[in-house]
Amino acid sequence: MIRFNNDYNHGAHPEILEALASINGNSYGGYGEDEWCEKAAELIREKIHCADAAVHFFPGATQANFIVTAAALSPVQSVIAADTGHINCHEAASIENTGHKILELPNTDGKISAKQIAACAAAYYEGGEPEYLTEPKMVYLSFPTEQGTLYSLQELKDIHDVCRKYDMYLFVDGARLGYGLGSEKNDVALEDLAALTDVFYFGGTKCGALFGEAVVITADALKKRFKAYMKQNGAVLAKGWLLGLQFHCLLEHDLYFTATRRADALAMKLREVFAEQGIPFWVESFTNQQFVILSPQQQDILGKNYTFEKTGNTHEMVSSQWGNPRTAEILRGSAQAGQRRKRKCRH
Repeated sequence: MIRFNNDYNHGAHPEILEALASINGNSYGGYGEDEWCEKAAELIREKIHCADAAVHFFPGATQANFIVTAAALSPVQSVIAADTGHINCHEAASIENTGHKILELPNTDGKISAKQIAACAAAYYEGGEPEYLTEPKMVYLSFPTEQGTLYSLQELKDIHDVCRKYDMYLFVDGARLGYGLGSEKNDVALEDLAALTDVFYFGGTKCGALFGEAVVITADALKKRFKAYMKQNGAVLAKGWLLGLQFHCLLEHDLYFTATRRADALAMKLREVFAEQGIPFWVESFTNQQFVILSPQQQDILGKNYTFEKTGNTHEMVSSQWGNPRTAEILRGSAQAGQRRKRKCRH
């Protein structure tokens, strides 16, 4: 059985396992105060061209999302996000559990626009009755989105400008950052993210690491006491070097980017095969996530050899990081025409 249901169904890249084994007999300081975390943080600063960025390593992405939000917002402030955003529909109300409201905006292929964000912010800042409403103080985006789509550089610049106008933080969820940067359709560079956002992160769990995310903070106002929020919420790993070493291994020779570019390329092969068979896509994605609309008959045929994620009456296949070239050959012989229905994605 080949799994396409997610991009975290393998352990870790062999080079990471080798690196972990090589230092297993050594001892290090705890809670991220070690040479590997410092080396990885410095590598990140170099790659994003931001020498004063604060870098913190988290065990998982949901922790990163709700702790960044909680650290940035006061009790009467809120975060703007797409209705399909991960914080809105896939984290068991973690943001609400920190005491903050999500102002959800309707998505278009997983994205929200600068115009939508401006209208939402203006309703508060220019509405005349701010004491009765939560203050929108942060905008949350995912890159790539939960539907595999990408924000262009111009779209990010426009959103950045709105955030500056209304003094809001811009936070980019990078759980699948490598796949976004590695896409053939992407025009956003790492240094662009550092320049345009206040916080973003390198996802490790879905991009070749055993686990871990590297949160990058460029806004000075968010740096103070940030690690205390992490500690309070159980996100400071005692054996922090396990995270630092993994990111050092992924970034020192750009393994992070070569692995994710390969996954994107394999996903494009799958996309080509489905398109050749006339099978429609729920959304146009040029990253490792591919959403196709399958008939019940097609599901049954493909389900004999592959695992994929279904959503409601729309049948999604999500191609994973570890695509298999044999899949294209098999799919050419097994894809069948049939009745297809389209329904909203629920990520």
